[in-house]
Parts: sequence; structure tokens; C-alpha cells
Amino acid sequence: MKRFVFAMAMLLAANAQASPPADADPTLKPWFDDLRQPGTGRPCCSIADCRRAEYRIQNGGYEVLILGLWIPVPQDRVLDRNDNPTGHAVVCWLPTIGVMCFIRAPDA
Repeated sequence: MKRFVFAMAMLLAANAQASPPADADPTLKPWFDDLRQPGTGRPCCSIADCRRAEYRIQNGGYEVLILGLWIPVPQDRVLDRNDNPTGHAVVCWLPTIGVMCFIRAPDA
């Protein structure tokens, strides 16, 4: 049932992810554009696909809160960066793909 609810939420959120959040800082766009998926070097997408994230460590890995559900972050999607200018953890995700990149909060 949880998976069904999450799948429906992802479908409903697909259009909501088309533009940056209202509080997005446009000066951070170059930083977001520079984010690359570990291992593949593919872009993590853009500022439109990335959001501040509440996260926790569970079973030795990260989970992020997306649409009210804790979603596991694949280890190969965690970016080990020390230059996060947002002041928060960031998750880049698409409803059709899932988590593309995760960056911990600067103080983590």
C-alpha cells in the first residue's frame, strides 16, 4: 500500500517539479548545474529538480523525506561535497526516476 501511495504521489508531483521552488536562489544555479552523478558523470538535473531535504541515517545509509515518505538514497547517488552553499541537505529527484543525487547538509 505504501508503494502505491508513493507511486500516486510521484505521478501527481511530476508537474510540480517542472520549475524551481519559489524560494530558490537564482545565484546558486551554477552550483546546481555543476552537480554530477557519481560514477556516471551525468548531470543531477537542475535547480528545478533539486530541493532542500530532511534526511536521516537508517541502516547505515541515507533516507530523505519526499512527499511525506522516507525514501532510501542509493549509495551511488550520494555526492561527497564540502561546498554546499545552501545551508541544507539537498536531494535532486524526479518522480519518474527517483533520487538522482543527494548532498548532505554542510554541518553534517
